[in-house]
Amino acid sequence: MTGPLALVGSGEYLPVMQPLERRLLEGRAPKYVQIPTAAAEEGQASLDRWVALGLAQGERLRVEAVPVMARTRADADDPALADLVRGAGLVYLSGGSPSYLAATLRGTRLWRAVCEEWEGGAALAGCSAGAMALTGSAPHVRDLAREPEQGLGVLPSWHVLPHFDRIGDWEPGIVERYLASLADDETLIGIDEETGLVRMTDTWEVQGRQAVHVIRPDGQRAYTDGASVPL
Repeated sequence: MTGPLALVGSGEYLPVMQPLERRLLEGRAPKYVQIPTAAAEEGQASLDRWVALGLAQGERLRVEAVPVMARTRADADDPALADLVRGAGLVYLSGGSPSYLAATLRGTRLWRAVCEEWEGGAALAGCSAGAMALTGSAPHVRDLAREPEQGLGVLPSWHVLPHFDRIGDWEPGIVERYLASLADDETLIGIDEETGLVRMTDTWEVQGRQAVHVIRPDGQRAYTDGASVPL
C-alpha cells in the first residue's frame, strides 16, 4: 500500500498550503524531504530560495526539513543523497522545469529511494513542475513544441496542467492542444493555484482555495475544496 499522493497547482512550502502538508504528514515520520531539482537550471540562487522556503515550512510544521540538492543525474545517483530520503514522512518535488526534473531523476538511486519510501507508506507530493513530472510525460514548459521527456511514471496515463486558473493567459490554446493529442485512456487534469488534488487512500479529493478541473473533449468539470473527484 503506497502512502498518500498529492498534486498541487502552486504554493509549495508556503503558509497557505500548510494545512495540506500537515495532513500529508499526519501519522508519519516527522521528516520533510524537499527535492528542488526542477529549479536547478535556474541557478543556485533559485535552489537556495526553495530550500529556505522548505526549511521555514518545516519549522511551522514542527518537523525536520531535509533538502536533497540533486542538481544533476550524477548527484541523483549519489548514494549519500539517496540515503537522505530514508525515513521520510513526506517527500516533496517543487517547481521549475518538469522536463529537467524527470530527466534528472528518472532511473537514479535517488528516485528509487523516493519510490521505496512512498511504497512503504510515506507521502509523496509534487507541485507545479513536480506534479507534471509525476505523470507519463514531462513537457518542456519554455518550448511546448519540443517532444516531452518521459515522466517519472507515477500516474502514467495522466497529464497535469498546474496554475490552471492562469495558464490560459500564459499559453493561449494550451488546453485545446492537449485535448487534440489525448489518447482514449489518458486523463487531463487542471489544478488551480494554491489548490491540491490529494489521494490519502483510494479516493481523490480537493484541498485548497480554488478548484481542480477534469477536462475531456466534451467539456470540463470543476471540483472545489472537500469534493471527491471520480478518477
